[in-house]
Formats: sequence, C-alpha cells, structure tokens
Amino acid sequence: MVIRQAEPADLAALAAIERAADRMFVPLGIVFPPGPTVVEGCDDPGRVIVAGRPPVGFALVGVIDGLTHLEQIAVRPEHGNRGIGIRLLDAVLAAAARAGSAAVTLTTFRDVPWNAPWYARRGFRVVRPDEWGPELTELVEHERVLGVDVGPRVVMRMDL
Repeated sequence: MVIRQAEPADLAALAAIERAADRMFVPLGIVFPPGPTVVEGCDDPGRVIVAGRPPVGFALVGVIDGLTHLEQIAVRPEHGNRGIGIRLLDAVLAAAARAGSAAVTLTTFRDVPWNAPWYARRGFRVVRPDEWGPELTELVEHERVLGVDVGPRVVMRMDL
C-alpha cells in the first residue's frame, strides 16, 4: 500500500472514507453530529497524506500554535488492522520533522481503543489544559460547540 501526498483529484473521495470510519464509533455509543466531515473542510491536498490509489485511508494535518496538528486519521474499516493507520501516522511524523515542527498534537477520544490508547502506544502523551496554547484551546472549544465532544476527549502531544 503506497503512502503518498494527496492529489487534488483524491479529495472528493475522502469524505466517504471518513464517514465509513466514523460508523465504527456507533457501537460504542458515539454518534457524530450531522454535517460536513472534517476532511470536507479541506481544499488543500498539501495538508493530506493518503494510503492507496484510489485512497483507502488518509491523514489530515494543519498547524496549531506553531506545531503540526493531526486533525484526522481515517481508514476504511474493511482495510483496518493492516497497519495502514500506523503508516499514515509515521508519514505525518516524518513530514512534521522535515518541516521543523517541535511536536505533533491531536485531540481524540480518551477511552476508544483505537484512539488515545493507540496514540499512547506510539509515544503520544496526554496534555493538560494548562499546557495548551491559545489556538489549541480555541480548537477544543470549537469541537465542543460542534458537538464532537460526545465522549471524554483528550489532547495529546508527541515531541519530535
């Protein structure tokens, strides 16, 4: 499975991947509010790393408080448990290091096995609110307003 920078033509397929991945949360009682997916707000393929051609997974990144911020990793469930998410995360970490970012941050569900525990096994740590920068604080509040905060969430960070 090739991990590569997204191309403009890839962006249209990514919302379906995100929606399919989001359905994995339903049995846990986590149902995301209706509306556009996270990746639908992105029109810059330079912010997206994809797995496959056509894509079966993606990582969406941005910059928050001067650090690389992982906004989303999503993999089609039928392609899960094959190491695609790990390879996408590795690509994000490598790109962040090349860009000179001191760390990678993310927000995620505390108790979902493929969320905070998965990131913790890869070296991320939970970051207390007093360690958040102003943009990260604003993002967490924005997630609450959107209704994404439907289960206990944490902010995590990996120093590079």
